[in-house]
Amino acid sequence: MGNIHSLNIGPYVRLMRFDRPIGILLLLWPVLWALWIAGNGQPGVHVALVFLVGVVLMRAAGCVINDYADRHIDPHVARTRNRPLASGEIAPRHALALFVVLCLLAFALVLTLNRLTVLMSFAGAFLAASYPFVKRYSHLPQVYLGVAFGWAVPMVFAAQLGEVPGIAWLIFAITVVWAVIYDTMYAMVDREDDLKIGVKSTAVLFASADRLVIALLQVVMLGLLAIVGKILALGVFYYLGLVVAGGLFLYQQYLIRARDPARCFKAFLNNNWLGAAVFAGIFSHYLFSA
Repeated sequence: MGNIHSLNIGPYVRLMRFDRPIGILLLLWPVLWALWIAGNGQPGVHVALVFLVGVVLMRAAGCVINDYADRHIDPHVARTRNRPLASGEIAPRHALALFVVLCLLAFALVLTLNRLTVLMSFAGAFLAASYPFVKRYSHLPQVYLGVAFGWAVPMVFAAQLGEVPGIAWLIFAITVVWAVIYDTMYAMVDREDDLKIGVKSTAVLFASADRLVIALLQVVMLGLLAIVGKILALGVFYYLGLVVAGGLFLYQQYLIRARDPARCFKAFLNNNWLGAAVFAGIFSHYLFSA
């Protein structure tokens, strides 16, 4: 019995980032926006459960394949050198096996939805699997991440309505812009290390214009959210949510003003509250206008 060791799941929990749920939350908020809008305030329970569990599974899968792709880079970055693959706690083949299992579980959930959603899920799986490799060839991996994260939005409308209306693509575009905002803040944390080892990012591309570009994108996002409100005739509660979101954007600009890595990371984390503020506005509109 002494030769039998219990499986140490700790490294796998860290590999899937279950110890850091911020990624799940940032992926979840646009899904919740889409669920409530597509369902006119009453999303289907089955559709909602599939996407809520799917968010957790696909975010975990994305983290696993990201660390697999970066296993030779992460040891050279201060923030990532202790990740399970970078430190050798988990073998690369085991990480790949875990990625496949997570994707299959997510696909099994999607198979309970309609044909259009199933077909769209193949594009979603491709985006999730290919994203980690984009930073080798492009300075815009944050845009690609936004597309990968945002793809759940048109899938929600497909599952709820059997079609993808124009408003779904507008919310998808908002999600892409938002991902570029918060992931550029995240990339600002690693910019010095990335410059040394040649990893590309929007933080590297924007350089000293980073704060200005982020500010412009924040204005664009709020403008697009206001357009969504006008198209859907959303009421005062929705716009109060946008006012709170605007205040949070100003706070994030304050945090990143000196480009201090710790404060840039804090600004990144603050986006969870921004997503919550927008959802609170949507939820309150449907709750009180029913």
